[in-house]
Amino acid sequence: MFRADSLPLFEGTSESFRREIDKVLRWKNVNAGQEIINREDKNSDLIFVQKGKVRIVVYTLSGREVTLDDVEAGGFFGELAAIDKEPRSATVFALEPSTLAFLSGEKFEECLKTEAMVGFRIMQRMSLIIRQASTRIVELSTLGANNRIHAEILRLGREKGVEKDGKVYITPVPVHNEIAGRVSTARETVARAMNDLARKHIVTREKRTLVIHDMKKLADMVQDVRGEES
Repeated sequence: MFRADSLPLFEGTSESFRREIDKVLRWKNVNAGQEIINREDKNSDLIFVQKGKVRIVVYTLSGREVTLDDVEAGGFFGELAAIDKEPRSATVFALEPSTLAFLSGEKFEECLKTEAMVGFRIMQRMSLIIRQASTRIVELSTLGANNRIHAEILRLGREKGVEKDGKVYITPVPVHNEIAGRVSTARETVARAMNDLARKHIVTREKRTLVIHDMKKLADMVQDVRGEES
């Protein structure tokens, strides 16, 4: 099997096309914590995560890390620089030992021009990025830190949680530092907000799992602040 077959972006393309891609992919193993690209780097590779997990971050002027996204196996990153040939807009490092595949910006541009399926999936990815950025801008502009934390827990419950007996289970427990990075606040603020939710019995921690006991109440708290209807 050609190794390009393991990358979802190329699903549905011809075998000859995947064979061609496999010839030019460069594979690399990285360790947890290892930097993959740095903001302002001038390379334009599109990078796939074949195994593992990476984090995309930017840093404020004070040095605080702000998490933009985590990319897991099957995902990819670096498409902005690959498309516009501008310097990298963020730093990316591995959260765990990972296997990556690198496709040159030139070959990626060729794929966009010749493979409609690849182009469509890139458009879907760009649409998701824009939607997520729009939501984040609104939240940063209109919500206080505690409300942003509530919104992030709600989002994690919907995206990563497992529902059982009316509760939602998130494993592993989201790390306070990671939540702080996603909502642009301090770890101590996250700890206080989580303790408050626990006192209200909206969430509790059970070993390595965060349990959301009342998703509706949590959603109502977020919607009330946003001015949305349930």
